[in-house]
Amino acid sequence: MAKIVLGLAASHSPQLSTPCELWAMHAERDRQNKELHFRGTVYDYDHLVEARREEHLEKEIDDRIWLEKYQRCERGIDALAETLSRTDPDVVMIVGDDQREMFLDDGMPTLAVYWGETVECIPKPEEELPPSLRPARWANYGERREVYRCVPDLGRHVVERMMLEGFDVAQLRRQPAERSIGHAFNFVKIRIMRGRPAPMLPIMVNTYFPPNQPTAGRCYAFGRALRRAIESFEGDQRVAVVASGGLSHFVIDEELDHRVLDAFRSRDEARITALPQEELVSGTSEIRNWIVAAGATEHLDLEVLDYVPTYRSPAGTGCGMGFARWC
Repeated sequence: MAKIVLGLAASHSPQLSTPCELWAMHAERDRQNKELHFRGTVYDYDHLVEARREEHLEKEIDDRIWLEKYQRCERGIDALAETLSRTDPDVVMIVGDDQREMFLDDGMPTLAVYWGETVECIPKPEEELPPSLRPARWANYGERREVYRCVPDLGRHVVERMMLEGFDVAQLRRQPAERSIGHAFNFVKIRIMRGRPAPMLPIMVNTYFPPNQPTAGRCYAFGRALRRAIESFEGDQRVAVVASGGLSHFVIDEELDHRVLDAFRSRDEARITALPQEELVSGTSEIRNWIVAAGATEHLDLEVLDYVPTYRSPAGTGCGMGFARWC
């Protein structure tokens, strides 16, 4: 039977692939954001600065600190890439969210499986991106059109097994014309898989867009069902699961991030599945992808390689960058 032999998880924020001397460009974009979510309240930038004044986050806005954190993030990505290379799986199952890339605005499924022969990265024209996102275009959107191999037989099997498991997943064999596979998947292919030829199995979770986002409990159960589907496939494929995205952003919440990571380490299903919907909002919603991976790899042990809160403004905006592996 096929089996899951490895789990990886990584943030994919554009800030991660932007030289640290340009992080201030992201902060400038934050200043225009009128919906910054932090601990159940929605702020504009100026009110969030006031709300977090006692944390003295201005001390984090320092070139030396930014360089040190950038280097830690680079080491985290390198460690994940090395682990994947050393494990040499036959298939990489990527759990990510589609941010209106493959799916249209009015057709976002809660859960989806792609099982075509191939899927294509179609880079966004640079002029269509905000200036702050252009330096990371290479990692999140690609610099040239590229075709990625997929696993149609295993993908169809997963779809069929999900029907038996009680998960009515959407399924795709072809991507809509001129709509690219999402940046959650490009990031893993480019920055973690690098030149490895293993095909991917894209699993898509609607983390961002109300009203049909899955609960934490549903995500964990879905991950378990994915593992059972893999193990019921007639073949000897060795599968790596990669969760793409998170942790807390666009406002960093270190308490939430550490709470989630501790629950994953201890395999505390009750704490994982109790995460309320109101905490999994905005970019922080991508923690759902980690929860799916945790369910799929609960037979493995989690090692958190690093957690790097990359603050980029006195308001606490930025991303809680996480790098972890289940072995």
